[in-house]
Formats: sequence, structure tokens, C-alpha cells
Amino acid sequence: MERPLDCLNNLAQNDWLIGYNSHQINQIAQELYLELTQLSACGTPPKIILAEREPVRFLASFIAACAANCPVFLCNPDWGTQEWQQVFDLVKPDIIWGELPYTPTPPLPHSPLPTPYSPLIMISTGGSSGQIKFAIHTWETLTASVQGFIEYFQLKRVNSFCVLPLHHVSGLMQFMRSFTTGGKLAILPFKAVETGQLLNLKQSEFFVSLVPTQLQRLLENPELTEWLSQFNTVLLGGAPAWNELLEKARFHRIRLALTYGMTETASQIATLKPDDFLSGKISSGQILPHAKVTIRNQQGEILNSNQIGNINIHAQSLALGYYPKTIKNQADFQVDDLGFLDAQGHLNIIGRNSDKIITGGENIYPAEIESAIQATQMVADICVIGIPDKHWGQVLTAIYIPKKSDTSALKIQTLLKDKLSKFKIPKYWIPQQNLPRNSQGKINRQQLQQIATEFLQNPIT
Repeated sequence: MERPLDCLNNLAQNDWLIGYNSHQINQIAQELYLELTQLSACGTPPKIILAEREPVRFLASFIAACAANCPVFLCNPDWGTQEWQQVFDLVKPDIIWGELPYTPTPPLPHSPLPTPYSPLIMISTGGSSGQIKFAIHTWETLTASVQGFIEYFQLKRVNSFCVLPLHHVSGLMQFMRSFTTGGKLAILPFKAVETGQLLNLKQSEFFVSLVPTQLQRLLENPELTEWLSQFNTVLLGGAPAWNELLEKARFHRIRLALTYGMTETASQIATLKPDDFLSGKISSGQILPHAKVTIRNQQGEILNSNQIGNINIHAQSLALGYYPKTIKNQADFQVDDLGFLDAQGHLNIIGRNSDKIITGGENIYPAEIESAIQATQMVADICVIGIPDKHWGQVLTAIYIPKKSDTSALKIQTLLKDKLSKFKIPKYWIPQQNLPRNSQGKINRQQLQQIATEFLQNPIT
């Protein structure tokens, strides 16, 4: 894999960025690199907040920062004032690239990193829970993920069609896979895809990455469904997909590759290959070559096949910690997810341990109930949460978007009676016009708790 400086020098060598001017990105990157090396010559490399909205400026800035060995923090330009203040208080940047909607107060103090310094790439995570963190990566951890990807899919070059935000690991890794392997990268906002403003490219030569809500929208349009079915592989991750959606994708012969990964692992560490999906399998697939997964019980003992436990990850792509604290020699990363490895070595996800709802002594995982509700085809979106209750501990509460205005909770409950145990059917049903999801499709459960609390205090009669 090429080093960042090699990438900078090779920027203008071919038209790798489809729909944009490669000469322009090279010019911007070279100018920024020169500026950064001059600043670094005076002392510690400056800390950079990167919140460029425009793809050419984002990629040019990212490459220049990495090539100049400057710590760069990838940020969402759409964050609100509270989130930005969190970031400024944590990072205390020297340089801000991008037009921010907010100016920090008080003025930012200079906060040099300790020396000797190793160049770091900080990728934001945790925004949907209200507390933003930065997973600490390096060029080596990101390229380890790329290496695992190309070995798993037996490729030399990766062509990517990116509709996800570049500041997020899901978008950034599409750039990393394409650029470091000499492949092509096409970038288009998802809204443009939805309205049929498509780029002229041969889909059979490209990977595209989607979150489940994006896949759902595309499958509602016959022309876009046909367009999507032409892709070599459609990587699907970011949030759990429901059975009805997967069945519809299989019916239309969409070459889905269900993936499991996170910011801390530089995206996917397990992937179900498209041929396995089309043959009827539903799992997160096999573990990629750069990673190893074990399932452990609460005592840390490794469990056998088909035994549910905590997912433990060992990977060359593993983050070094959360800024500003690095973890030396971090060997394993225990995530909040529960799952099991089947006899074929495929990873199966049960749900998040922290999302577990305990009602009347019964353990319930929302993903199972949400999938059953989706299968009724009466809701456009759904999330199940637990509300504190003095008698039951927690009571199941469904917050949903009805597909039709006359859809009642009673109709949905009637359809669920034969599919779910009585204790798994939500007690409260709260209709909404939209659910608070981020651009990767992840739900903001903290906000849902507030919605449910307000609704139950002032129910609509």
C-alpha cells in the first residue's frame, strides 16, 4: 500500500475521481501540503479540524494533512452548536478547514501534542448518542482494512461508487480502497441518486455502499432497482437490516453483501459474499483476513460454535483508542454487540447488549421485534425501546412511522400475535412522522426516550 506522501505525488497521474477534476484536487492538495510543512517546520505539526463539505476540497485536505504528518480530525459539517462546542473543547485545533455554522467561545488556546509525535487520523463516532468521540487511526490501520478487503474479494483494484459522507468511516474507506489500489472513485450525493441524476459508469465494475434506509428507498423505484441490480456488489451495513427488505433485495437479484464493522475497526471485519446472499443465507458472513473474531462469555472464556456471547475483535485495523488517550498494545476489542459464529464460521449478530430490554425478568432484543413489525408491511420505519416501569422493570414501546394514515396500532398487534410471544409485543405504540436517524441510518435512542416520555405524559386521546 502507498504511503500518504506517495499518494500526494500520484494525485494527477490519472482520472481516478469520476465526475471531478483530478488536476484541481492535485493543485489544492499541493498548496495545502506546502502550507502545512512550513507550519510544521516551526514546531509541532498543527492539529486540523476537517469539515469540508465539497468532495474535492475534503479529499485534497485529507491527503495533504496525512502527507504532512499532521493530526486530522474528520468532522460532520452539519453538527449543531452543542456538538461543535464539544469538539472544540476536546480538540483545541490549530487549523479549521471548512465553513462552520458556529464560532467557538472562548477563543481556542493552542494545545500542542506531546513529542515524539506519530501522525494520527481521528474519525468521529458516537454522535447519535449525544457524546462525540474520535477513534484514533493511522494510515496503517486504514490500509490494513483495505488489504483485508482486497484479499477477501480477490481483487487488485477496487472501484467504488460513494453516496455516503466522506467524513464518516463508511465513506472514507471507499476512498481509501479505491485510491490506494489504483481504482476509480465516483462520488454522488444520495439525494441525486434518488432523483435519477446518475453518473455514466459501468456498474458491474463498481462496489457501492448503502445503509438499510437507503436501500429501502431505492427499491421503491423500479428504475433505480434495475440500476442497483447491475452493481458488482452492494455493501450493506451501518444499521440492522430487516427481513422484508432483504427478501425484496433477493427477489430483485441485488448482489448484497451484508457487512459488520464499525469506526473502531476501520469499517468491515465480516462480510457475507453476494453469491451466498442470493442463495438464501442471512448473516454478516465470514471474517476478513486481517481480523479475528471470538465469542466470549461474561467471564471472558471463548465459546463454541452457535453459542451466543460477547463479540471480541482482534484486527490489524483496530483503532488505537479514543482521542486523546491511546491504548498501548491493544490486542482485543470487546464490542457492545452479542452474537455467535456458526459451523461455517459466519458471524451472526443478535443485538446490542446495551439495547437489551428486561421486562418481567425476560431478556428481549429490539432487533427481533422490529423485524417482525417491518414484516407486517404496515410501517415505513420502526424502533423498539424500553421505558422504565415500577411493576415490570421496563415496558416495550414501539415508535413507528405508519405507511398509511389509517394504520392503527391494533391492526399491527393483531398481525403480531401469531409471530411473537405475548411478552414481546409492545405495550405502547407511538406514531411519528419521522424517526431521528443519522446519515448512516443509526437511530438516536436517547432522543426516542425523550419522545416516548413526553408522549406518555401527554397521550393523544
